[in-house]
Amino acid sequence: MKIKREFYLRSALEVAPDLLGLNLVHKSPEGITKGKIVEVEAYLGPLDKAAHSYKAPKSLRTMIQYGKGGFAYIYLIYGMYYCMNIVTNKRDIPEVVLIRALEPVDGIELMKQRRSTEKLQNLCSGPGKLCQAMGIDKSHYGADLCKGILYLETPELNKDFEIETSRRINIDYAEEARDYLWRYTIKNNPFVSVKNK
Repeated sequence: MKIKREFYLRSALEVAPDLLGLNLVHKSPEGITKGKIVEVEAYLGPLDKAAHSYKAPKSLRTMIQYGKGGFAYIYLIYGMYYCMNIVTNKRDIPEVVLIRALEPVDGIELMKQRRSTEKLQNLCSGPGKLCQAMGIDKSHYGADLCKGILYLETPELNKDFEIETSRRINIDYAEEARDYLWRYTIKNNPFVSVKNK
């Protein structure tokens, strides 16, 4: 079942752990790819020195964050890798959740082609990797996750799991925000991008 708008209209800190175990689905012209979300990070706009919207005016890059939740915020890092975030909360509250890792579920052969690797655990174990495997790029900026070909769904079999919290990855510049425990992972899942110590 496709996730409805109400799910996203909450704080990123509420939405982030609830994303774990859901499937991210992309129905692209090349085929359908699907992965279970196993790792995410929350970013809380004006309260968060690691957020793109922290003390920054609205821009073409961040504009979508200021709308209502349930839309895709896509950006480029290192000039070559796309990252997918999910906009959360209500209008004018710029909060997002970064999707950091997926466990491949469907369309795995297509993922392998896109990633040029046969290693299953290397397909989606990082935000740039998963976007490449899933065929997600800048053209998906602002995509409505409640209506289009890029969306989240509840899996047919929703297994129980334990959630771990930890510090977010690669944000050492963010002063005290680097220590916030706003990264959520499925405990002992082999597909997360960085293992918890």
